Amino acid sequence: MASPSAQKPETVSIARLGHRGDGIAETEAGPLYVPLTLPGERVRVRREPGNSQRARLEQVLEASPARTAPICRHFGTCGGCALQHMRHKAYLDWKRDQLRIALAQRGLEVPVAPTIAVPPQSRRRAVFAARRTGETTPLGYHARTSHRIIEITECPILVPAITRALTGLRDLARPILPRKGDLRIAVTATPQGLDVAFEGPATRAPALVPLAAPLLERHGIARLSIAGETILQLADPVIEIDGVPVTLPPLAFLQASAASEAAMARLVLDGVDKAKRIADLYAGIGTFALRLARRARVTAVEGSPPAIAALGEAGRRGRGLKPIETLKRDLARMPLSAPELKAYDAVVFDPPRAGAAAQAAELARSDVQRVVAVSCNPATLARDLKLLTDGGYAVTQVTPVDQFVFSPHIEAVATLSRP
Repeated sequence: MASPSAQKPETVSIARLGHRGDGIAETEAGPLYVPLTLPGERVRVRREPGNSQRARLEQVLEASPARTAPICRHFGTCGGCALQHMRHKAYLDWKRDQLRIALAQRGLEVPVAPTIAVPPQSRRRAVFAARRTGETTPLGYHARTSHRIIEITECPILVPAITRALTGLRDLARPILPRKGDLRIAVTATPQGLDVAFEGPATRAPALVPLAAPLLERHGIARLSIAGETILQLADPVIEIDGVPVTLPPLAFLQASAASEAAMARLVLDGVDKAKRIADLYAGIGTFALRLARRARVTAVEGSPPAIAALGEAGRRGRGLKPIETLKRDLARMPLSAPELKAYDAVVFDPPRAGAAAQAAELARSDVQRVVAVSCNPATLARDLKLLTDGGYAVTQVTPVDQFVFSPHIEAVATLSRP
């Protein structure tokens, strides 16, 4: 337990923002992390009990010129957003700087383009939590650094179709909530309606289907699944990738917004230039592969059987596409080797947050002329780019994309070539 004196109010000056978006004050006891603050501000804070390195903001005494009013009533308690209090240009510049810092820590002094902005109300997928609490069913996001659920009534980052369905999602969740623990609710907006997937220790109530049917229709829900199994479906959830319809498997990964996906796709297409034989690694449902196939033969490699099946079916149905070869493979365990990569003149890879160290090492030993790396984690992207540059590649550009609006998370696209 912290001593009583450690919890008295203090006045500190915020020197900078950390990579999670918290303000950092340098104190005699070491760095102090203060959420909801900005560089240059003098603030009154109170240290968190049991954690002398974190503090709660009590009052802004001298505000930064970059401070602005949040646009959501839940900001500050909800843990979904961290940076609504920061003016737009300063916020985009901060994301660019975070990417530059991560690269510099690996010894990479490379050009970082300005952050590509993505508008609010554009996020088409979200994950909520719901919990049984007496007679109520709170549904929303977890509070900052807490397991407490903040029940939300609005969310300015989401497409309106998801926000409108919050009441319906609570009604759907109520009959199957576990007695203990949270129910995880993944929601994806599609033109046919919402694709809703329940995950966690749900109780499969026999009466759910007759109860759910009118709720699905009333709240614009196309499909309901539990633990990957479709329970009720009114329509196939289908999205279009460059004009090619793709039927989403339950819990399929989809880029968070159509606007950010389009921006990343433009960067990927520019990065492969005039390549005629392209490998798209960690291809998912075909976010890049289907676009690349407009101009080149593509081998799409993905470890998820439902995703690679959906991609393959979309590739066969799509008009005006060159052949897409699909390959199910866990690239973290079995990356494409340097000899296998001889067949390609460009490679695109978009791995999970853990990055693609094993695959980058094989690319570094290959003769592939162009590589495009897409990442949601600046630290692992920098590590992978370092492996590639040590193997003779030159980074031509890195571009941050504000896919995760108001959060500290940063998407980025890096292009590399061999001299």
